[in-house]
Amino acid sequence: MTAAALTALLALAPAVRAQDASTLKKEMIGQWELATTERSKTCVITMKGDATPQGLKLELEPGCAKALPFTKDITAWNIKGLDIVRLQDAAGQPVIDFTEVESGIFEGLRTGEGVYILQNLAAARSLAKSMDQMIGDWSMVRGNGQTVCGLTLTNTEATGDNFQVFLKPKCDPAVAAFAPNQWRLERGQMILMSAKGETWQFEADDNAQWRRVPDTADPLIMVRGQ
Repeated sequence: MTAAALTALLALAPAVRAQDASTLKKEMIGQWELATTERSKTCVITMKGDATPQGLKLELEPGCAKALPFTKDITAWNIKGLDIVRLQDAAGQPVIDFTEVESGIFEGLRTGEGVYILQNLAAARSLAKSMDQMIGDWSMVRGNGQTVCGLTLTNTEATGDNFQVFLKPKCDPAVAAFAPNQWRLERGQMILMSAKGETWQFEADDNAQWRRVPDTADPLIMVRGQ
């Protein structure tokens, strides 16, 4: 590459960064849900485009500080770098920084507390509806249709953002040995967890069933009731 071409590229780089940050800023204006990873604690934030000396304006719903105590320090928001959405305090310091992990879903970490999700409010409420639809009796079946276990997903909080799950009697030995006692939805997956810390992941397939991943020659599928 010639020196002239390199100089031209370097000259363009700030403009590209500014354009990306400007686009992200526009996309963030509106209502968002700030929540723990599985929405057991939530807060609605309205992000605005009006500038203040400390950043861009926002409004937090009245229940935010009670649900997520750290939000009491948030007074503004801003875009930092190319892709960081920063919720900041009155001094302009970060309370929490988010980066986009999927389209419209941002993830941020607070040291000592854990991961938080920032998601478009309408999409988040759609997820909540999905979770409500998960509550109840399920069966685990093999690919040949043989039922190997029955279980009940509840909305009773267990630990963190997980909820209790109960196995019914006479489960297949492999499922009984796994002995899941908690579950959650996370990024489109149903996750079952055991007291030993083991996890099984399931993804919804085209038939509105949930198939264990990674897939195997003898798949394990979660279906409603039976």
